[in-house]
Amino acid sequence: MAPERERINGVIKEDLKEILFSEELIKHRVAELGAQISGDYAGKIPLLIGVLSGSFIFFADILRFIDLKCEVRFLMVSSYGLSSSTKGSVNIAAEIDFEIAGRDVIIVEDILDSGVTISALRDVITKYVPSSLRICVLLDKPARRQIPVEVDYVGFQCPDEFLVGYGLDYAERYRNLPYIASLKPEVYS
Repeated sequence: MAPERERINGVIKEDLKEILFSEELIKHRVAELGAQISGDYAGKIPLLIGVLSGSFIFFADILRFIDLKCEVRFLMVSSYGLSSSTKGSVNIAAEIDFEIAGRDVIIVEDILDSGVTISALRDVITKYVPSSLRICVLLDKPARRQIPVEVDYVGFQCPDEFLVGYGLDYAERYRNLPYIASLKPEVYS
């Protein structure tokens, strides 16, 4: 009888190369970011826009650490599809049907990679004339940058590896991991 493969949260451990950011480290850093946003927006009611699907866990967690009245909205935005690399074009799946003009807006995204997605979203939101616009990302992967993007809140700088967990996926899998790990290249090649 073959030995059972070791599993982590239902994911085959052999798919993972290395755990880069533990559940505890992520929670600590997200709490710091929430406190920083709370201080920066004291006395204001910011509009947080979560970029789906990858940011949903990060968004939910950071929201619980923001000690302010705030409004929450989501946009489905994609430049990857089911691929492991950006298609170079950005798809916003729905019209923006909420008020942005004159608001203090924070875009919350899982990872800043090529810059294509966040730059396109920033340009779209800017057309609605917010009072201010800031960007919060859990992960910044500068080695992959194609378009320069300034970010106001960054959780972690990360290496040029394919990352999964804590909402990040490969082909809609691995999002449920409570930490962030690199995926072995043979899994996504």
